Amino acid sequence: MDNSRRDFFQKSTLAAAAGVMGLASGPVLAEEGEHPEGKHERHREMVKGLTLLSIMQTDGSETLGVKMTQGVLDVRAAARGLKRHAPLTLDELLQDGRADELYALIDAAKKKGSAYVVDESKITYGRLFRNPGKIVCVGLNYRRHAKEIGMQPPRVPPLFNKYNNAIAAQNCTIKVPPKDISYKLDYETELLVVMGKEARNVPEDKALEYVAGYCTGQDFSARDLQLELPNGQWMIGKTLDHFAPIGPYFVSADLVGNPNDLKLETRVNGEIRQSSNTSDFIFNTQQIIAYISKHFPLEPGDLIFTGTPEGVILGKPADQRVWLKAGDQVESSIEKLGTLKFSLV
Repeated sequence: MDNSRRDFFQKSTLAAAAGVMGLASGPVLAEEGEHPEGKHERHREMVKGLTLLSIMQTDGSETLGVKMTQGVLDVRAAARGLKRHAPLTLDELLQDGRADELYALIDAAKKKGSAYVVDESKITYGRLFRNPGKIVCVGLNYRRHAKEIGMQPPRVPPLFNKYNNAIAAQNCTIKVPPKDISYKLDYETELLVVMGKEARNVPEDKALEYVAGYCTGQDFSARDLQLELPNGQWMIGKTLDHFAPIGPYFVSADLVGNPNDLKLETRVNGEIRQSSNTSDFIFNTQQIIAYISKHFPLEPGDLIFTGTPEGVILGKPADQRVWLKAGDQVESSIEKLGTLKFSLV
């Protein structure tokens, strides 16, 4: 392991020291971003019992879909057809606390059979999230990953961030940067935690009560930007365009159960590169939420990338590192959450 990478990790570590509810339909259909009534305090209920996705519509909008036995309920089509208010994006659902409206729409749509249901195989996926308030990432959070890069486990979770420009959808393409910007491109399959309630100074034993659900995520990384610029530039190395693919699903927390015991796998061009389990976390989900919430609040819709296990390209001896390139196909799988797929161009 080179000295610059070891020094940066050491400095970073020290610095870091479904019941359905009834709802009467409104007189006018809410368009995206419009809140029905909007003047009264909403009863915030976290979504339960649902697997959600995003549909790229023919007009370019990205709207909510509900995975059902017979296909995917197109929430926008159902809301328009049934003249009901509904959150049209996952951001709206989580940030505005509109689970009751979604439950009511699902209940009403079921009575119409397959009228608003589409075949998932014919869907172009949109971005699950477009405007989260925060994207917080945890570095060096698997024991065997720390070992493979020659580092001691950190004493507190090392935190960094991504920005919304990095968010990308299932089956997206990541454009390889010009070589003078970056060429040491690496995969990092990670469990993504999605917050459902505002969390400030949350104790560990209560932390999971604030989680709305989970997704499969990729903390795609430019290692030369992250580690080889003066003092390291983690944020720059992590947040180029489309460097945070997420999907294909958001799965509500009640359907996932224990987030600290989920199988995780990465394949590149069909070859298994990472195969681990979140049980190898250094800091489990509860500890991460508790630690972050002591320093700043986590809010509904905020995202937390929880770190990646061993098997990344960076963990190989320098003479064996073959960085990702245009034409490569990457698949990230997490138990109960589905397989995220993307390619490089």
